[in-house]
Amino acid sequence: MKLQITAVGRLRSGPEADLVRDYLARTGRTGMQVGIGPVDIQEVEARKGGAKEEARLLAKATVDAKPLVVLDERGTSLNSPGLAARLEAWRDHGHRQATFVIGGADGVASTLRHRADLVLGLGPMVWPHMLVRVMLAEQLYRSVSILSGSPYHRE
Repeated sequence: MKLQITAVGRLRSGPEADLVRDYLARTGRTGMQVGIGPVDIQEVEARKGGAKEEARLLAKATVDAKPLVVLDERGTSLNSPGLAARLEAWRDHGHRQATFVIGGADGVASTLRHRADLVLGLGPMVWPHMLVRVMLAEQLYRSVSILSGSPYHRE
């Protein structure tokens, strides 16, 4: 099962981009063992129109996404094994791709949240969307590590 991150904004060169690239490469290598990965990133950018245009672009980019995961501070908090179990279940049910959506400064439109199979929270705090990419990339790597039996995750 492939993974897709669809995010508002462009990730510029710097420490965040380096971390995302590293974790996604690790996810691809480790995930091959368990049938999950690689991870692709699709970026959308609304040059005009603000949150309304971002919502339109995200909706267009995810029209066929199933399962669809929207990251939102009001979402369900899962522990790392819980996210790994979701990925495993989706893979085992024959899903070809899971899509994760990261909104911009104004979040994700309610219409997209309502369409999601999972609204996932990384805690009640609001995080800059570029850091959310890093945190999501690390959790995807951690998930495939858990599924592969790697010692990366400790409880």
